[in-house]
Parts: sequence; C-alpha cells; structure tokens
Amino acid sequence: MTSSFTPSRRSLAKGALAGTAALLLGAAPASAAARDGGPLLRLCLPAPSGPYPVGASTHYLVDASRNDPWDPRVGVRELMVTVLRPAVPGQRFPRAAQMTPGAAKSFAGLAHWIHPPLPPTGVDWAATLTHARAGAQPLPGRRPVLLYSPGGGDARTMGSSLAVDLASHGWTVITVDHPGDASEVEFPDERPERSRVRETVLIGPPDAAAFRTMIDTRVADLRFVLDALGLDGVGVYGHSAGGTAVAQALHEDRRIAAAVNLEGYLDQMDGELLPVARQATDRPLLLAGTDGFRDARLDRSWEALLAHGGPATRRQLDDTHHWVFTDYAALVPQIQSAGLMTAADRATMVGRADPRVTVPAVRNLVRSFFARNLPR
Repeated sequence: MTSSFTPSRRSLAKGALAGTAALLLGAAPASAAARDGGPLLRLCLPAPSGPYPVGASTHYLVDASRNDPWDPRVGVRELMVTVLRPAVPGQRFPRAAQMTPGAAKSFAGLAHWIHPPLPPTGVDWAATLTHARAGAQPLPGRRPVLLYSPGGGDARTMGSSLAVDLASHGWTVITVDHPGDASEVEFPDERPERSRVRETVLIGPPDAAAFRTMIDTRVADLRFVLDALGLDGVGVYGHSAGGTAVAQALHEDRRIAAAVNLEGYLDQMDGELLPVARQATDRPLLLAGTDGFRDARLDRSWEALLAHGGPATRRQLDDTHHWVFTDYAALVPQIQSAGLMTAADRATMVGRADPRVTVPAVRNLVRSFFARNLPR
C-alpha cells in the first residue's frame, strides 16, 4: 500500500518566509557576519514532543571477530553508539551536544564535500545541542529498544532529533555509527592504527563495490550490537544506506520485530535485488520516501518487495527531499535563513516544505509505526 502526505499551500508559503522556521526552532538570528568572517551561525534542534525527559550515554563496542572492511590495519571492528532513554524527571544535567568537539571540527571540513549544498564556512557545528541530558538517571524498568542506522556518509549524530523524540515517548533508542563510511566518528582514545577521530573514506557517491561493502558491513554491525547488548524483540530504523541495512537485517535476524526503511534502496547498484526484496518479509516493514528523491531504481526495488504482499507498506512525503528524515530537516532552513544557502540548495537537501510540518510528520510516521508494532 502506498499513501502520500502533502504539506498545505499555507505551510509552503510560510516556509518561504526568511527566518520563520529559524525563529520557531530557536536558531540564532540570521546575520551577514557569518558570511563575512564574523561570528559563526549557531543552530538549534527542535524539542521532543513526548512526556519524558531523556538521558544520553555513549558507549564504545568492539567486535573482535571481524576486521574493519575499510581499513584492515585496525584489526577489529569498532563501533560507537549512543543510548537514549526516558530519564527520571527533575534532574539537572547538561544537555548533550549533537557532536563532540573533535567530531564537529572534522565535520566542519567535510560537510561541504559530503553534502555540497552545505556551506564550506559560516556554521558553528560544535554549538548544536540535543534535548537529551548527559548522565541523567534512566527511569527504572525495561522498555522496548529501537536501533538507528544513519545514511551513508552521515554519522549517527545527524539522527539526534528523531531519536530523542522517540525516547521522549518511552522507547530506548540506540543510535549506531558505522566507522569508515560515516562522515566522522570520535572514539574514546587514539590508537596506533587510527586517529581518535576517524573520518570517512567515501567522498561522493559510492561505486558498486563500495555500496555492497557498506550494506554488508552495516547489517553485520547491527547484528553485533544485538549480540553485544543481549537484545531481542527490537525495532530498527535507518535512513538511506541505513534504511537498506535495516530492511535486510530484518530479513536476516529474527531478533528484529519491525523495521522502518527511510528511503533506502532494496537492491545493489548493479540492479540485483536484495534477499529481503526477492523473498518478502513476514514482519512489519515500513518504506517511507519523498517525492524529491523518488526514482525508477527505488520504485523497482520497493515494488518488488511490496508485490509479495505481507506486512509491508509504503508512504511518501511530498514537497520534500532525501534528508528530511534527518536533523537536516530542521538545520538546513536555519542555514538558508542566515544567507548561507540558497533556496534551491535547501530544496535539494530537504525540499521546500516548512519544517514545522515536516519535522512532526516524520516523527509521527515513525512513532505511530512502532507504537503499533513495538508498543511501549
């Protein structure tokens, strides 16, 4: 089944007004100084909509059974994850940064190469705070777990807003980095085999071999997190390459109860369908996309899965583009309002729709799916 959501004309008109979304989301005022070498633009993420405060903790995991596919010198497969959980209210802990200082420094140099519409200068990427509290004590009791896999070239940090929102509604959310193809990942320390901040080996779209390695590695990473943390009956969601990976992980691992693929292809770059598309799924799978990114390859691979029937559905958000499923949905309009990005560049990343419409729409889409299929 495919259904479509279209923001209203009124919301689109509001989205076109410079500064409106930035004021709503709490961004620093637009300033020519950011363009002229003055103070850098400080960006803000929208607050979560749930009843619970959220605590955050970061963890380092090592899979000694695998070598790193992107740099064999590492010798093992290292992962960084962030755990977001409903927290005991009334605690006074600092808000966790979206990126660590080291990661933000690397990202500032990489952002324009990974996503050319982003400005090469003018943004203080280290200043963005999430609405999770570092060190806050979690509420007692067991809660259903969701795992998040970001898009190729992106780090887990660019999925912070949706992850925190889900945690504010009662899930435990674990965001997983995939070092080597993530833009940057900061580890607890430096090793002879790698620096403390490890940057992506991919600049520009991957070729067919790199894409195959990316998906295989991400599926293995997600399954290792399940092993390492002793998890079962979980939900998974992911964006782009992360969406591809979570759909295939659902097919391969019975510990996964439901999955949301946020605009990830279900084939290899040579057209070979992934097993999940060839053989269907017997557990709930949501395929969510945009009208701006939709193409023949995506349609072919998704329709192959949907043709089998079963608990798979398709939804589309109109007047949007690929990165509307990430923190860029809120951040890019602020960058445009500051004069650091054109309207055309904004549309290329997140579409023209107002973030006051798109941010809640994405949150509600993912949250309602897991509320039905992995209730708290």
